[in-house]
Amino acid sequence: MLASASSRLQAIDALRGLVIVIMLLDHVRETFFLHRQVTDPMTLNDTEPALFWSRMLAHLCAPVFVLLTGLSAYLFCQKNQSLPETRRFLIKRGLFLIMLELTLVNFAWTASFPPDVIYLQVIWAIGFSMLALALLSGLPNLSQLLLALLIIFGHNLLDSINLTAWPLLQPLWFILHERGWLELGSIRLRTSYPVLPWIGVILLGYQLGRLFNRNTSPSLRNRRLLQIGVASLLGFGLLRAINRYGDQPWLAMPSVSDSVMSFFNLTKYPPSLLFIMLTVGIGLLLLVAFDRYSRSKALKPLIVFGSVPMFFYLIHLYALKLLYLLCTVIWQPEAGTLLHVDQVSTLWLIAALLALGLYPAVAWFSQVKQRNPQMPWLRYF
Repeated sequence: MLASASSRLQAIDALRGLVIVIMLLDHVRETFFLHRQVTDPMTLNDTEPALFWSRMLAHLCAPVFVLLTGLSAYLFCQKNQSLPETRRFLIKRGLFLIMLELTLVNFAWTASFPPDVIYLQVIWAIGFSMLALALLSGLPNLSQLLLALLIIFGHNLLDSINLTAWPLLQPLWFILHERGWLELGSIRLRTSYPVLPWIGVILLGYQLGRLFNRNTSPSLRNRRLLQIGVASLLGFGLLRAINRYGDQPWLAMPSVSDSVMSFFNLTKYPPSLLFIMLTVGIGLLLLVAFDRYSRSKALKPLIVFGSVPMFFYLIHLYALKLLYLLCTVIWQPEAGTLLHVDQVSTLWLIAALLALGLYPAVAWFSQVKQRNPQMPWLRYF
């Protein structure tokens, strides 16, 4: 039983580690490829296949991470056998993440203090979703599952709602479902990650955590996860082929390559039903694979990265900022121009080198966390 518990936790850490390394690639793109910024969904005429598929790969990050956050919250509750304690942890952790987004994370992106603009991005969305999970986790399990599915499958029905005529409600709508700007005195806040769909995803992850309890054998757990993952991908394929609901329509293009890109060109802000079905389906299949091969030495680096995700998130942002400043000193771009690389392959190379360079610090902090379980604040990283 102990081996099984270790295996399931290592599989979760390995998947978490994989998606944050992929996230590093996307943030390298947002640092050194801003002259070719992508839209949401992407404009295919302006996006070559290498850039398109690199961005599509990065789409895995947020939904898989939010799903695993819910799953980990269930395991925390199972370990402590206390829903009130789990709720307290979710509230404290959620508020901590929101505070990080408003301060250290935003400063890493804007290098502006005090800020005049704050971007409410993925850390904000995870923090807000944890607060929502703390509120909803007391519902019966079936109610939680039905609510998760209702949000995930039904939120696109809200896309046509416009609350311009209701100025008092519009800020709440921007937080929940539509990207927009909030005015807070002299500070403007951009709701880059509307949170309603993410609440559905974290609730789904919390319910999937029931498959990871001590009474469920690894073979049964993996079989159920495989079934759910395959069903999600088949549902994605069917709904996308019907082309009537779940995202903006795809189009038959002059070439097969462009038609395939149009088929997979999905909306992330907020994540559409089809976006969630595709990414969660892939994530569950990867989780099954990592659980089966969790003892493989090849997974160790991913397990290390995934064991301290917030630590990695913070240091990689500041490492990227320092690297960019160093490059501007060395190459001195012309005034008014952005320092950039010309090839997507160069982005992959920079991301790989950064991951290697940051690994010793991440491994050190992971060991500190494991050796000091008496320090509860380490769980926040």
